[in-house]
Amino acid sequence: MTDDGLLEVGHIRRAHGLRGDVFVQLLSDSDARVAPGSEMFADGERLVVERSRMAGSGRRVVKFAQIADRTAAEKYVNRALRGRPIDDPDALWVHEMIGRRVLETDGTDHGVCVSVLANPAADLLELDSGALVPSNFVVSIDDDTITVDTPEGLFDLLES
Repeated sequence: MTDDGLLEVGHIRRAHGLRGDVFVQLLSDSDARVAPGSEMFADGERLVVERSRMAGSGRRVVKFAQIADRTAAEKYVNRALRGRPIDDPDALWVHEMIGRRVLETDGTDHGVCVSVLANPAADLLELDSGALVPSNFVVSIDDDTITVDTPEGLFDLLES
């Protein structure tokens, strides 16, 4: 999370068509990010979604009110999009996991989560020890810890 409270939520990839639509690659699967009326920021500029639709490769075609035509859209190519955190108590958010200790359900400490790596099957928590833990093994996230329930042997390679 940045100092202004915004999270990186995606990227504008390239212009699409003549009317200012752009391809957007989101970093999450939250449809709320591209719902009509939602807002994001590109280099501090507020962008409001007019409409969006799914495109191939997990990207969306999005029309922002502030981008009038293809010429304007081309100025936004490869810009990061930032947005305010979405309040969803059932979701796991990357910014909530980084910096927390990772404990097994029996209390075994495996270190601190230093990043979360995108992976098609399940995002991976990267620990300061070098271990990778699939996010589908996360049981809970508390103020300072992430509790995981991993299969036996997951951490054995690092300990040998």
